[in-house]
Amino acid sequence: MKTLLDKKIWVPLSVFIIILGLWELEVRAAKIPLYILPSPSKIISALYHERELLFFHGLVTLKETAAGLILAVILGVILAVIMDRFELFRTATYPLMVVSQTVPVIVLAPIFIIYLGFGMAPKILIVVLMCFFPIVISFADGMKQVDRNQVNLARLFGANNLKLYAMVKIPSAAPSLFSGLKVAATYSITGAVVGEWLSSNSGLGYYMLRVKNGFMLDKVFACVVVVVLLSLLMNGCVRLLQYILIPHMRRK
Repeated sequence: MKTLLDKKIWVPLSVFIIILGLWELEVRAAKIPLYILPSPSKIISALYHERELLFFHGLVTLKETAAGLILAVILGVILAVIMDRFELFRTATYPLMVVSQTVPVIVLAPIFIIYLGFGMAPKILIVVLMCFFPIVISFADGMKQVDRNQVNLARLFGANNLKLYAMVKIPSAAPSLFSGLKVAATYSITGAVVGEWLSSNSGLGYYMLRVKNGFMLDKVFACVVVVVLLSLLMNGCVRLLQYILIPHMRRK
């Protein structure tokens, strides 16, 4: 088991290091200009020298992301419960939610700015829209797949709808909820960055546009690295929360 885990860690890590090495060698050998493609060493240098700015803008993006993700979870859980409780409502709304995912968020962002202004509100709303769908669908499907015998047993002991959801359906569907939440958390940072591209004076999206317009690609790549790390951090936080709240999933 330990050998298998080692392979899962070291094999992709080795491939990643080899790719970085080839990238570094190619940039140096071909003398590719910085404004076309920076080498990994230049990106690491930019990360170090811009660490204070990246930290500041990263905190802004993280704050917008956290607010949007929390709202998405609250709205997603409520809507999923309503969809499970009322089949007609599920039939009416499910196709609409699927269709809504075909509309690029970057197209809707300017509309949100018109109605909500240039503050945090449009960025938070974009995060909500990007995170909402996987949470709702995963949780609703999870509750739909709860063992019917458990539901009947709870009914037999006199459980009303509130107790049924609190004691049977929601705990049983919690792993499905966290599956959707992991996906949502991974994309949440991207949603905030997209909003910052269109209207912001701070945040990683704003920083990325500023350095991109100056053709400082090493700093653009450094910002991308920070976005990736923050996305992994959000996903890790969800996994930690799952580890704490669902003990029986720890062995899995």
